[in-house]
Amino acid sequence: MDERGTVRLRRSLQAPAGQRQTPDAFDHSYDENMRTLKKILANDDLIIFRSLTLDGQDNHRCCAVYVDGMVDSDLIHENVLARLQDFHWQQTPEDELLSLFVKRIVSAGNVTTETKVNPAIQALLYGNVLLVVDGASAVILIEAKGWEKRAISEPETERVVRGPREGFIENIVTNLVMIRRKVTNPNLKMVYREIGTRTKTKICIVYLEGVSRKEFLDELQRRLDQVQMDGILEPEYIIELIRDAPLSPFETLGTTERPDTAVGKLLEGRILVVVDGSPFVITLPYLFVEYFQANKDYYDNYFYSSVNRLLRYLSFFLTTSTPAIFVALTTFHQEMIPTRLLFSISAAKEGVPFPTVVEALLMLTAFQILREAGVRLPSPVGQAVSIVGALILGEAAVTAKIISAPMVIVAALTGITSFMVPEMPGVAFLLSIFFLLASSFLGFFGYIFAVIALTIHLAGIRSFGVTYLASITSIRLQDLKDTAIRAPWWWMTYRPRLLTHNDRRLADPGRPKP
Repeated sequence: MDERGTVRLRRSLQAPAGQRQTPDAFDHSYDENMRTLKKILANDDLIIFRSLTLDGQDNHRCCAVYVDGMVDSDLIHENVLARLQDFHWQQTPEDELLSLFVKRIVSAGNVTTETKVNPAIQALLYGNVLLVVDGASAVILIEAKGWEKRAISEPETERVVRGPREGFIENIVTNLVMIRRKVTNPNLKMVYREIGTRTKTKICIVYLEGVSRKEFLDELQRRLDQVQMDGILEPEYIIELIRDAPLSPFETLGTTERPDTAVGKLLEGRILVVVDGSPFVITLPYLFVEYFQANKDYYDNYFYSSVNRLLRYLSFFLTTSTPAIFVALTTFHQEMIPTRLLFSISAAKEGVPFPTVVEALLMLTAFQILREAGVRLPSPVGQAVSIVGALILGEAAVTAKIISAPMVIVAALTGITSFMVPEMPGVAFLLSIFFLLASSFLGFFGYIFAVIALTIHLAGIRSFGVTYLASITSIRLQDLKDTAIRAPWWWMTYRPRLLTHNDRRLADPGRPKP
């Protein structure tokens, strides 16, 4: 042990046990380095210390440290341990020792050196092999990740009839490779960083240089710098901490499980945040119009896609407004209902003890309960619960005069149309309750006041500086070609103007000639 290592060890031993500090950097002493690693990694049976002596000499030592189950065992034995056993030690200066190991001994893919203790420990716990060499004041990091991961499959929540069948998984590297495979362009940038003071979760910021606005990237980095949490286990942790309008029920950051959807948003100028351990990727900025856009719109004929998109807008209106309009008509504005229909509704209402607004609240709440139960139960049981709840309980409630038959129809229409806008089930439910309560006080006037309040709220929201209703309220024709309808590709010459400085989408605009 040299003089510096002796002094450092003596100071550590003289300090009280509870006050001994972990060195910031590795020492020349092999024993000191091993003592430091074993102290930090104590009481963890998954940590493997594989010690070797080179040429059978005790003063020529090295040790491979790795986490059992997180590394590729075959790679370690064939490319590291076996080659170390065959190595013949030579007297080599320290500045050339690590270079010798990296270039001539270890034959793994990515091999680096590290002089600091904490970065080396983080790399070790993320699946790398840490090689400690006698006489070197740095360690060798060998990339040998080999943990189990889920196979790539189609996302359950974003299934399509036509389009790619692959979805993101919980492995960040696999997700980034799927994105890179679709954009083989050097301007696609991927920047790693860690978040979470204890979990040290890896995230990756993905953007297309020259297309994404630098203001979005700078603002995202600033907000991520302010996140201080013990652990990040899912993208929603990050979303709640960096989103605009945190008290609004509307999302200002989007998520997707599909690589094609993520790349489509990249090409429009948006930025992705990929979180290790989750199949959901964050997209930003996120605008109101994206609730009604689906990836299948761009794979089908633009006529059919435009019709389906208009149906989504209609379904959003019906799922949020049908109970409110029904209550307003039957309670305040009976003169607007045809006479025969009014007599039919009155006859069905006879014997029901609750006011119409109470009926609507009961039915909306019951449907939401059945929906949540069906999602969380196993598929066969979930379908049975939905059928029993919709048919048997609904029919029994009408027969027992607890709920009127017209209200069952209204609730069924509200529930069915909510499935046409799958991105906003919670928002649609809250809006239907809000409109219902407003119309129960003032009829159509209350409903109109609620719609005005909603419009003012949406107009005041921003997502990373972009107005939430930017595309819908724009007077620029190019911005409207992908909102209520999906225009043909040869008409969509430019990207959304507020998302990028480089808004040219087509190099040669104009419909191609046959």
